[in-house]
Amino acid sequence: MSDLWSRLTAIFCALGILFLTTANAPVLVPDVSQDNISIKGDFNGAQLLLFGAITYPPGTRNREKADIVVVLKGPTESIIVREKQQVAGIWVNAASSEFRSAPGFYAIASSSPIEKIVDPKTADIYELGLNHLQLSPAGAIDSEELNRFTEGLVDLNSRGGLYDNLPNSVVITDSVLYKARINLPASVPVGKYSAETFLIIDGRVEAAEIKEITIEKIGLGRFITNLSENYGFIYGLVAVLISIILGWAAGYLFRKM
Repeated sequence: MSDLWSRLTAIFCALGILFLTTANAPVLVPDVSQDNISIKGDFNGAQLLLFGAITYPPGTRNREKADIVVVLKGPTESIIVREKQQVAGIWVNAASSEFRSAPGFYAIASSSPIEKIVDPKTADIYELGLNHLQLSPAGAIDSEELNRFTEGLVDLNSRGGLYDNLPNSVVITDSVLYKARINLPASVPVGKYSAETFLIIDGRVEAAEIKEITIEKIGLGRFITNLSENYGFIYGLVAVLISIILGWAAGYLFRKM
């Protein structure tokens, strides 16, 4: 709680400085409740609070028409999406497509539905919405096939809680303060994240700011992850030895019963 109050104090100090200066455009002052999230063995998810303030230049009108969109995404990875096809009663891998820049996690929170805030072209430019992600397919692919695999990836990650669309979830108070909450599932990938905040007025992005967030494993989970990534042979050998020991122990206990 004290950390949150210190962040709020920093925001209002920044606001005081901004009010003493003359600006030609609105300014965003964003922050997050946690910029470093540690995952332990008992981690079962977390909730991230994204909040901040909007400052307007003197004489600005139509503040009540301002919308806020917050996008939390990361880390970017290359992924292969495969289709399943039933052959002789057996499901086998069929066609596949590789995406070079798919976010491992993507959540968008907005004060109004995205389609009511911006036009499709603006949504594409800023990747506002699950239907506007720029996934960079590897190799040539026709639009129909691209849409099919993109929808498959979005559906798969949405069902796993890794992709989320949260319209009407950003609360704006007095056209100045805003806040949004985004849930992180237990399966959230580790890495670097960006929390992007957009101020949109009359369909135009008037201001944008980014906060960096790190999600990392600590303790035994971090040790195992580093071992598997940097020392694959040793990790595999240890995994086999543990399997043998557990198998022997189970057999021994079974004979004793």
